[in-house]
Order: sequence, then structure tokens, then C-alpha cells
Amino acid sequence: MVFYKTDEEIELLKKSNEVVCKALAHVGSMLRPGMTGAEIDKAAEELIRDHGGVPSFKGYQGFPGSLCVSVNEQVVHGIPNKDQVFQDGDIVSVDCGVQLNGFHGDSAFTFPIGEVKEEVMELCRVTNTSLYKAIEAAVVGARLGDIGFAVQQYVEREHGYGVVRELVGHGIGRDLHEGPEVPNYGKRGRGAVLKHGLVIAIEPMVNLGRKEVRTERDGWTIFAKDRLPSAHYEHSVAVLTTGTVKLSDHSVVEEAISKNPNVRYVGVVAEALQG
Repeated sequence: MVFYKTDEEIELLKKSNEVVCKALAHVGSMLRPGMTGAEIDKAAEELIRDHGGVPSFKGYQGFPGSLCVSVNEQVVHGIPNKDQVFQDGDIVSVDCGVQLNGFHGDSAFTFPIGEVKEEVMELCRVTNTSLYKAIEAAVVGARLGDIGFAVQQYVEREHGYGVVRELVGHGIGRDLHEGPEVPNYGKRGRGAVLKHGLVIAIEPMVNLGRKEVRTERDGWTIFAKDRLPSAHYEHSVAVLTTGTVKLSDHSVVEEAISKNPNVRYVGVVAEALQG
């Protein structure tokens, strides 16, 4: 079901997302080769609880972590653990959710560690850029298909990557996952009309190779079937008549990265967002 949010509820959602991004920034400040998923998960949970929040993911349908930590060909829902040791050249997708004051925040960022291959850095840049192209399309009066079209057109048709079909963005509010589903593919002018007060998590999941995915035996971790790298970026946004507002803020994450020599800056393809 779709729940449209009041101005007051959107302010609360923004506060939840502020803690999410502080946790992502904290992770970005400490990532290095040799660190484990368990270490960053513990650090993020401590920060979330210190700010009065509760990790949205921990215990959700039995998920054991506070973060989803997905490395290289893993697309999403990777389980952080002590055996998950990051190597030079890895890309590490970190998805974080926080419940605060009764509302959930949700955002994700893919961190390139050390000497990452240029083709994989380009995958990250294109995926990150596609997120902002999707946000540009998410305006009052547009349709859900316009969001998916923006991602698919840029990622698949202009760059030849694979957009994952089985996993989508979603509405967010008092529940971590609300309606509507927000696919990263679609046709312009199709789907539900976006109305004032809609809050959604937009999250392109893009594979370097083919779009097909599979699930590991742990029942959670989704990986690219061809075992090529995958990138994932996510913002929670509020669609308003006055303009669409990002409730999550990756600038604090990027600032943390700038001070960590072990993590490379991603950025966006500026030319793609002009005009």
C-alpha cells in the first residue's frame, strides 16, 4: 500500500536518513584491505544506536546483520561476517537502514577499495549517475515508468551494462518496505502517477555483464550469474510539488572517502546530468 507523507513525517524521515548517511560515512572512513564485513557492521550498529536509532535490517525476516555488505559480483543482501575479508581492488556495496522516531531511512553506496580496475570504476560512476538521472525523473505528475526508463536508457542502451530485474526500489516510511515498487527499467508514461508526499527509495543495481542474478546458498546474498562485478547506489527521496528532495545525503560519505586513502572517489558523469 502507498502512504503519502505529511511535511512533519518527511522531516522525521530526513532525520532517519541523516543517521543512515552518518553510518555510511563512518564505514567509508574506515574501509581498507584486510578489514572484514563483521568489523564495519559492528561499527555501523554502534553509531546508529549512539544516535538513538535501531538498525532496520537486523532481524528483518531473519537477516543477521545491521548492514547488507555485498562484494564484487554480489549485487545486494550480502551478510557481513568475519570471513568476508576485503581485498585491494574490491568494490564493496554497503546498504544501511535506520529506524528513528518511528520512521525508516535507507541508502546505499558502493566503495571501491584500492587499485580497482578502470572498467569497474566506470561501472560505479555510471551506476551512481543513473541514480541521479532517476531522481531527476521522479517529479509530481510523472509516472513510475519514467524513473525506470531513465536508469535503463542510460545504463543499458548508452553503456551496455545489465540492469537487474528481480530487485527494485520501494516506498518507505513507518515500514521499511512500502508501496510502490520502483523498478530500474520501464517505459516512459507507464505506471502509477507520482503524487505529492510520495517517499521512495530509488536504488539502481547494475551489473558489468548480463542482468541475470542468482541467490547464494545462504538464502540472502544475490550475485550476478556471470560472476562479473555489480554496483549499487541508493537514495531515499520525497516527491513534492515544490520539487523532489533527497532525504539521504551522500556528500558526507564522499567527504569521509576524501580523507581515506584506501577508498577511491566515484562521483558522477557530470555531462550526463546537464540539460
